[in-house]
Amino acid sequence: MANKNLNAAKTAKKDEFYTQMSDIEMELQHYWQHFHDKVVLCNCDDPYESNFFKYFALHFNHLGLKKLICTCYNGSPIQGDELSLPFDFEDEEPKKVAHKVVITEVKDLNGDGAVDLSDVRILLQNDKNVLSTLETGDFRSKECIELLKEADIVVTNPPFSLFREYIAQLMEYEKKFLIIGHQNAITYKEVFPLIKENRIWLGYGFKGGAAHFFSPYEDIATAGDHREDMIRVSGVNWFTNMEIPKRNEELDLVCRYSPEEYPTYENYDAIEVSKTSDIPYDYSGTMGVPITFLDKYNPEQFEIIGQSLECANMTIIKNQLGKLNGGPRFYIKRNGTLKRMYERVLIRNKHPRL
Repeated sequence: MANKNLNAAKTAKKDEFYTQMSDIEMELQHYWQHFHDKVVLCNCDDPYESNFFKYFALHFNHLGLKKLICTCYNGSPIQGDELSLPFDFEDEEPKKVAHKVVITEVKDLNGDGAVDLSDVRILLQNDKNVLSTLETGDFRSKECIELLKEADIVVTNPPFSLFREYIAQLMEYEKKFLIIGHQNAITYKEVFPLIKENRIWLGYGFKGGAAHFFSPYEDIATAGDHREDMIRVSGVNWFTNMEIPKRNEELDLVCRYSPEEYPTYENYDAIEVSKTSDIPYDYSGTMGVPITFLDKYNPEQFEIIGQSLECANMTIIKNQLGKLNGGPRFYIKRNGTLKRMYERVLIRNKHPRL
């Protein structure tokens, strides 16, 4: 039900889901070494409400940041609900104005012995930091691209419906990043080649492969399995191109190959491996594994060859079935019947124990 609501949100272009602080803290703890003396951009984040803004503002000194930039687009549905920023407009309400916040210094100005959001409010009212308006706040606009050029690292949760455009822009401007996306993005023709070429990879991820996001859309966030004012989305990942220890962890393989346990696809020369944990340690050929394998992918241990969307020979299947059911997929024959598999990633073990 939650993913059905997510699809409805994407169709209506209402896919702004706001990330919990706990999820941000859980992931960012693995990347601290990358942020010293860096300019961080959160360019899909309303500084009024974004937990990404709050995280980097509160950890500004611990991380040793050089600068933090957050931008908000026109008409953000939840602007101003919590962190009130000092606007002074005669003709327009602040809640409808695109703006940016630039933080270059965070001090304990209220003398309570800690740096918290009350200090940030104070900083925004003097010349130590900058609060100013933008024309649209759209990450594709000229003004936001200039901010992107200035940044070293981009961290945010971009709209899922714009994920292709968003990641393409990051690659064009050669930026380091940590962003949230749905696991289906792995199969996009604009994204999969980047994964195959080891230009991007998955981060540590969400517990259980699902996350609860705050959502301003009551007509969409109505699934019964989420908390109040939140929507549960399964199959979400962190995507990054920053090195993390996880990338060097070798997957422990304990299964032995046999033709009976690992059938060969009818329309591609590879064996089916239904679970990442079932990858045989002694097979040197091509294997098809679920896309969730990428959560365990170590480029020193495995080579990514392709995916079923681009490699499946559907002519063979059409000749057997006389018709096709959906897009390109691999098929196996089970009890004399063709079975269509879910999307698969093709891999090869670089060091099989033969």
